[in-house]
Amino acid sequence: MSRDAGSPVSDATGTAPPAGGRFVVGNAWDALDGVWPELPPLVSVVVVHYRQQAELDRTLAALARQSYPAERLEVIVVDDGSPTAPTVPDGVRLIVQEDRGFRLSAARNVGVAASSGSVLCFVDADTSPEPDYVLRLTRLPALAPEAVTVGQRKHADFAGVLSGDGGGGVGAVAVPVSEPVEAAGPAHELEQPRWLQQAYSWSVDLLHADDRSYRHLIGAVTCCTRWFFDQVGGFDESFTSYGGEDWEWAHRAWLAGGVFAHVPGAVAWHDGPDWAGRAAGAGSGSAGSAGSADSAGSAGAREDEEARRQAEKNGETLRLADLIAVQGSRGFGVRSRAVDVCVELVADAGTPISAGAAFVAVDSVLAAMPDVTVVVPDDVASVFEADQRVLGRSTGAAAAGLGSARVVVTFHGPVRVLPAVEADGSDDARVQALAAAVGLGDDVARDLRTTTDAVGVGSLGTVELVDPSGRALVTVESRRAALRARRWGAGVAFVSHRASVDWLTPVTGEPSVAAYLGGWG
Repeated sequence: MSRDAGSPVSDATGTAPPAGGRFVVGNAWDALDGVWPELPPLVSVVVVHYRQQAELDRTLAALARQSYPAERLEVIVVDDGSPTAPTVPDGVRLIVQEDRGFRLSAARNVGVAASSGSVLCFVDADTSPEPDYVLRLTRLPALAPEAVTVGQRKHADFAGVLSGDGGGGVGAVAVPVSEPVEAAGPAHELEQPRWLQQAYSWSVDLLHADDRSYRHLIGAVTCCTRWFFDQVGGFDESFTSYGGEDWEWAHRAWLAGGVFAHVPGAVAWHDGPDWAGRAAGAGSGSAGSAGSADSAGSAGAREDEEARRQAEKNGETLRLADLIAVQGSRGFGVRSRAVDVCVELVADAGTPISAGAAFVAVDSVLAAMPDVTVVVPDDVASVFEADQRVLGRSTGAAAAGLGSARVVVTFHGPVRVLPAVEADGSDDARVQALAAAVGLGDDVARDLRTTTDAVGVGSLGTVELVDPSGRALVTVESRRAALRARRWGAGVAFVSHRASVDWLTPVTGEPSVAAYLGGWG
């Protein structure tokens, strides 16, 4: 679906975007191709540093050579407690936080708090941008305040550690800091992560982003508006070891209605390989004269180091699996702390739901989707006391689930979800759902799982499921669509779809629970 970018219509909710900001439908940032802001916004570049003076010097020199108007650019360096505070040139603000271990998230948040710009760029001390980096990366956020852009992070061996041309000593810098990065980078280029390049290619630079595209936003080359950063909330300061804090923030940004875009022309060069390229022994030769005992010892040391690195990566993955409950990130059977889909059973006005009707509705939902959280009226909550997935409406946990879930499914009265009919093929349901969401075909409502997978992706925000007579039974709404509607008005930043289905049926009167459980009614 093609729609032009629009403007906000109301500020009644207290979440109104900045004046002059625009929305796009879904993630369709290509509606703004070729458009530039009339006035370049004030941009704050937050650079986090720890014991990397040479790399910081290179990055600050690169920032001083930006094509972006110098009077509209401020640079803030936040030092994460280095033994010796770094030196910075005049015009660059330095903030030093106490050394209390790895606190990248806290450092970024401190930098944001001290900033003056309406647009934020996050850069690490060892990641040096080419001259047009700020200009290109800030264009979309300056136009569409929900945009979160990621530059192209390339890798180079500036220090000469891998190639040996700089001696490989501590602090050795083979490439002079004064050499422009747009020349030095290609001359010393290392391989880029293939999985990330493939992701950008498959998604057309994140134009077709989905619920797992948070993995394609790299914190060291990310940009957003200050307004949207405040909407999302800062980086999670409980992350106190390397990795994961940028993906966790990016996931929250997506749920908050973020528009993800990769800007390949905004290039920044990271000094050294990516995480996978930092494996023990990577880039180093072997001494042909080494004895077999030494070789065996070296191999054992490498195996130990690889096991240590894998354990660290597993720790990051497990932490994210608990915080990001989307399919492909959470466990297959183990539940995450975060709520992905929250189903609410709502009684019609003046028509209370009986315990039997509530049981049939809730049990059928959990049979179809065992991993969801269900919220029920307080007067029937005791029926489900033994099942921690079911919460009374007045509980704090219910409010938290409804407020944070990726998708909220509202049952308008007790509705039974009929068992799915097994398909002959082995098509991936999620792929089918995403494809259907693009065309808004009936496949998008093939079953409850398919529908909850489809909303919030592409332009589809809400699906209303009705029976053959047109009676509304269930509404499936993504959090992205709900928040966008508050900011821009209903039905403009996402589209809605109405589908007639035969796998939902209202529970009328007082049902026979025995017949339901026994399979004869």
